[in-house]
Amino acid sequence: MSTQTAQTPIAVTIAGSDSGGGAGIQADLKAFSALKVYGASVIAALTAQNTMGVTAIHDVPADFITAQIDAVFSDLTVSAVKIGMLSRPETIKAVADGLTRWHQRAVVLDPVMVAASGDRLLSEDAVTTLREKLIPLATIITPNLPEAAVLLNTNPAETEAEMLAQAQALLQLGSGAVLIKGGHAQGEESIDLLVDASGVTRLPAPRIATRNTHGTGCTLSAAIAAGLARGLPQTEAVKAAKTYISQAIAASDHLNIGHGHGPVHHFHAWW
Repeated sequence: MSTQTAQTPIAVTIAGSDSGGGAGIQADLKAFSALKVYGASVIAALTAQNTMGVTAIHDVPADFITAQIDAVFSDLTVSAVKIGMLSRPETIKAVADGLTRWHQRAVVLDPVMVAASGDRLLSEDAVTTLREKLIPLATIITPNLPEAAVLLNTNPAETEAEMLAQAQALLQLGSGAVLIKGGHAQGEESIDLLVDASGVTRLPAPRIATRNTHGTGCTLSAAIAAGLARGLPQTEAVKAAKTYISQAIAASDHLNIGHGHGPVHHFHAWW
C-alpha cells in the first residue's frame, strides 16, 4: 500500500542576487530553509556586492525573468511568493504578469527603493509601475520609513502616529495589508505597525546595538512568506517573522563576515 506524503511547503523569492550572501536571493533562501520551507528563486538582477557596498548591477532581461517564473510555477506547487528589489518598469511588469498568470494569492512585497546610504534605487517611472501594477497584487507590503515616504511622495514618518497615517494611506494603493517598519526611527524600541482592514497590530522589539544588519529587510519579508507558506494566518506569520529577525540580529555578532555591515545570523538556532 502506498503512503501519501504531505505537500512540502514551497516559497519562491523574486529578487536580486547578492554575491556577498547577506541579502537578496541568498538571504531569502537561508530564511526559508531556517523556517522549514523549501525555497525556489527567480533572479531579477545580479549584483557585485559585499558587506562594504554594491559595485555593479546587471539587470536580467524581462523575457528571461518570465522564463524563470514559468519554469518554477509550472512545476512546483508554490504556497507563497516574496518579492524584493525590482529596479526597472519592464521587470516589474514581467513579475506582475507572472503572478497574475499563475494565480498567486500569498504575495509578500518588500518595496526595496532606498539604499542604506539614502540613495534612491528606483527611477520615478519604476516607482509608478510598482504602485500601479504590483502593489495591488500584494497580500502584504513591508516598507521601511524611507520607502513608505517614496511611495507616498512625502517625508519619512517621525512619530508612531505619522507611521500609522502613512500605513493607512498605503493601504489605499490596493495591497491587503501594510507592515510599516520603524527600524530607521529613534528610541530604545524598534516598533513596526501591521495595518489591514481589521485594524492595527503594534509589534515592538528592543533595538539591538550591532553593525551586522545587512539583509534585515529581505530576511523579514522572506520569513513572513515562509510563515504564509506553512499555513500560518497573516498576523501570526508577521509576529513569528518579527521574532525570527530579532533573534537573527541579536545573534549576528557571533558571525565574523567581511569588513563592513555583516549579515544577520539566519541559522542562529542551529550554529
